Amino acid sequence: MDRPTATEALRLLNARRPFVRATVVRAVGSVPGKLGAAMIVRDDGTTLGTVGGAALEENVKELARKALAARRGDLVHFDLQKWKTGGLPSLCGGSVDIAIEYVAARPHLLLWGGGHVAQAIAQLLPGLDYEFSVADDRPDWVGRDRFPAADRAEVVEPARVWEVFDPASFTHLYLLGYDAMKDGEVLYRSLGAFPNYIGLISSVSKREHLFAEMRRRGVPEDRLGRVHAPIGLPIGAETPAEIAVSVVAEIVAAQHPASSRPVRAAVASGLPGGERTARSG
Repeated sequence: MDRPTATEALRLLNARRPFVRATVVRAVGSVPGKLGAAMIVRDDGTTLGTVGGAALEENVKELARKALAARRGDLVHFDLQKWKTGGLPSLCGGSVDIAIEYVAARPHLLLWGGGHVAQAIAQLLPGLDYEFSVADDRPDWVGRDRFPAADRAEVVEPARVWEVFDPASFTHLYLLGYDAMKDGEVLYRSLGAFPNYIGLISSVSKREHLFAEMRRRGVPEDRLGRVHAPIGLPIGAETPAEIAVSVVAEIVAAQHPASSRPVRAAVASGLPGGERTARSG
């Protein structure tokens, strides 16, 4: 990989944007893209770099778009021989293997509510290189003594969360508050402003009450369908530390969908073994 594509990969990681890195990992015979040639394909379809141009590059771009949609990569062989069955319309005569590497957006969590579960989650994140910020309307619960590794720890009223924080900078929002009505206010403000993962720690009754309130305030069903409630993988978690493990494990599973599909499918299906874990009144 050359300096421009390496620099762009780092920029996208820091911007928490997913992308695909396509790299020539094997080259045989005459080929336009030599070993190590690389191209970045961003989530908006724009590119940087080249793996050889012409039909080869257009095929790689299409595979990259599919990898972004499926959130997993592949290793693909191309024959640059027009006369060969399945070969690209090229007269180069060689062949290349190209690694299509899906790179997930680096997680950045906003934790609403600085209580025991939030603190337990926060203790797990630095070791995974996941960033996080904390918001609460109680000054004593967002101090650096509780969240020393937080990117930001802000005292903010529920209605002003997205005035203080930029929603575009976060990949996950977790509503972990001590007050159901305040959780509901943050939820209401987030459903129209925050496009990514929204998780609500809740019992069934709390979830139904808050959803009924959202409907009363005019929130459409498709927006409510975005809310994950309760949260966490089904590991039987009960204590704050156990709930934190289940929540963070769910994030890790989503970062690697190809290897974690059976577990995540069970969680999503609601079948036996798929009941979500984290509950709070």
